[in-house]
Amino acid sequence: MGTVSRRRRERRGWARRGAVRVLGGAAVLISLLAPAGQAPVPVAASAPAFKAVNYAVAVDESASLAPEDMRAEKAAAARIAVGDVSSSSHVTVFGFAAAESADQRAVDPVCPRTTLDAAGRESIGGCVGKLRSRRKNEGTGTDFPSAIRQGVHELSTGTDPSTPRVLFLLTDGEMDVTGSPQYGDPAHRKDEGQRQLDLELKDAAAHGVQIWPLGFGPAPDKAQLDHMAAGGYQKGCVELPSARPQADKVSGAKDVGPVLEKIFAAAHCLRYDQGTSQRPPATLEVGISPLATVGSIVVDKSDPAVSITYFDPSGHQVPTSGTSHKSHFELAGADDAVEALKITDPVPGVWKVKAEAPEGHRSLPVGVSVLWQGELRGSLTMDPPSPQAGQRATVTMRLQTREGYEIKDPADYAGLRVRSQLTGDGFAPQTLRLTDDGKGPDPTASDGSFTGSVTIPQSANGTLKVSGTLTASGLSADTRSESGQVAPGVLPVTTALTLHPTPTHPGTTLAGTLAVHNAGNSPHTLRLSVADLQPGLLSISPAEITVKPGESGTRNVTLAVAPAAAFGDRLGDGLRLGGTVTVVDTTDHDRPLVRSPLTVQVTPEPGVWEEYWWAFVTAAAVLAVVVAATVGWLRQRRSRRDPFGLVLQLVSEEGDVLATHPAGHGHKQWYEFAVVEPHRSPRIERRSNGPYAVQRSPEGGAWVRKRGGGRTRLPARGSVPLTDALSLSLGEETRTPKGRRPRPSRPGSRTATAPTEPTAPESGGAYESYR
Repeated sequence: MGTVSRRRRERRGWARRGAVRVLGGAAVLISLLAPAGQAPVPVAASAPAFKAVNYAVAVDESASLAPEDMRAEKAAAARIAVGDVSSSSHVTVFGFAAAESADQRAVDPVCPRTTLDAAGRESIGGCVGKLRSRRKNEGTGTDFPSAIRQGVHELSTGTDPSTPRVLFLLTDGEMDVTGSPQYGDPAHRKDEGQRQLDLELKDAAAHGVQIWPLGFGPAPDKAQLDHMAAGGYQKGCVELPSARPQADKVSGAKDVGPVLEKIFAAAHCLRYDQGTSQRPPATLEVGISPLATVGSIVVDKSDPAVSITYFDPSGHQVPTSGTSHKSHFELAGADDAVEALKITDPVPGVWKVKAEAPEGHRSLPVGVSVLWQGELRGSLTMDPPSPQAGQRATVTMRLQTREGYEIKDPADYAGLRVRSQLTGDGFAPQTLRLTDDGKGPDPTASDGSFTGSVTIPQSANGTLKVSGTLTASGLSADTRSESGQVAPGVLPVTTALTLHPTPTHPGTTLAGTLAVHNAGNSPHTLRLSVADLQPGLLSISPAEITVKPGESGTRNVTLAVAPAAAFGDRLGDGLRLGGTVTVVDTTDHDRPLVRSPLTVQVTPEPGVWEEYWWAFVTAAAVLAVVVAATVGWLRQRRSRRDPFGLVLQLVSEEGDVLATHPAGHGHKQWYEFAVVEPHRSPRIERRSNGPYAVQRSPEGGAWVRKRGGGRTRLPARGSVPLTDALSLSLGEETRTPKGRRPRPSRPGSRTATAPTEPTAPESGGAYESYR
């Protein structure tokens, strides 16, 4: 065997360790197929969300498997017990390698076919303990024919052939039977192994067993994996390429979870969406489609010590079991490294998963994803609804949720197949091509409306019927049909509906008009209704209109939107109602006159800010102007009283100016000073708490305040006595640039004495600002 054999064993060892991790993930994913839990809920909510599935997991074994890998493998397989799977599903787990002597066997049965009811889940935890590492003398090759033979036997013996049969084969993708005597002479064992592999693949296809290989290691044989996927049964859960068995491979442990989930989703007709990943503590996000009827949020915690809390798109913390806000919850694997919260009727939108962990358990990332299965419905219309022979009609299939809401995200219906057909009296069925590519009769690409056109055959007479079928993996198929009648040359009553739906809120109404023309000699009664929508969400009135003979005119119609309570948690930040307004002539055998698609954008009732934001903005602007004006007025008022720039002059009894002094800004608009050496060389000096203070007067001049004496008006050309021999007057003020003191008047000028005004008593001390 030499170096090559040793390298092969090393690659297989890596593959087995990876397979252990995959098997652990597979066990949790098994739990995702479970119905709702046993908490008391309505009977309809507890019905299984998925059909029964019989599947087997074949795991490559190796002598290089370390003890810790084996412990991880056992723990992973035991996770099957926490899943709540449909009681009619079965699972089988076995290991395989190669029989390289007469006393060896290629397959190691681990868990025989087990019905996954309550008792079966309990037994799974014990049977996985039989998993063991192959010793070197027990055969360490890779015998694919024996593994597939075992899987086909387990899945096809005594089982219902109508139940899907799926074999997951976890391997390095390189067959090695060179040491197995059962394949003949050593020189021909490789060729014989390939021959027997092809025979087993044919047998798998004959027994309806799909094979989904997953390869590990640095260089798995992708061609070998593809060969096995293509050799088994090819029909999947739906007739779409995405459901056809295919091989995949991973290059590292970080890819195991996402790739395995994608494989499970494809094999079981589920949808898969990956969320965010981050180390705890963190809040992760994952979106759930409005099409989802049941979904499982899968959290790869990496460490069992991480605790998880779930919040719906409305911000409500949801329970891990029981019912809340019309959704039912069931948690599996809470004490393991991977847990899954299964939700029946989940609230669509972005879910938040809060991950927390104690110190020492925050080094590994936590990832979140969702597996879901949904229900897709369509609204089918033909325009005109009663066409004439030879006339061209437009057929539209609009996608909706089961409640009748329009679908916003094209990713929700990726891989969709739409089939449509026109049948009727007098002509052979015609196939219609409906597209959503924005070309031809389709007005807008990727808007969820598939449109096509057809010419009504000249031989058509009587009844017409157009039908459409929607098929997508993970979404239940939906078939819609619309019946009409070939119109005669001229209809007795013709109508035209005009609606201008604008974004609105729950509980409001929208107006429209219906133009009517009755060319007949008898009255006709028209019935108006809204179809293709959950009852009560949107209604039209009046429900009936009688058109008199010869009448031609318009009638007002009103569309009423249901109150907010009818939408529950589905309203979120807004949704689109996708109904169809129908008008039929009950007098003319319920002949359809109008089938008009209708879209109404409904958003939550705005709060005070959203509704009156303009008033708040206007008030804020007015307030800003008022504040600015007030501040300006106060500053102006302050500057008009500011003593800065006044020239103070000491005047003798004879009228001579003995000293001048420029005033500063002062304290509270009062410049305080004292007269120094009044009898020898009188001058003014600035003094805090001085006996005198001066303030500019807005009317001109200034006010002079004496300690304990009130205040006196000082005119611009007058004086105020300070002492028995000295008076105070104002000199000529010279305006200077800001920051420079004014030039005082020249001493020696004479001024006239002004009369003293009555004084006002002080109320707040010598240095209070007077108003």
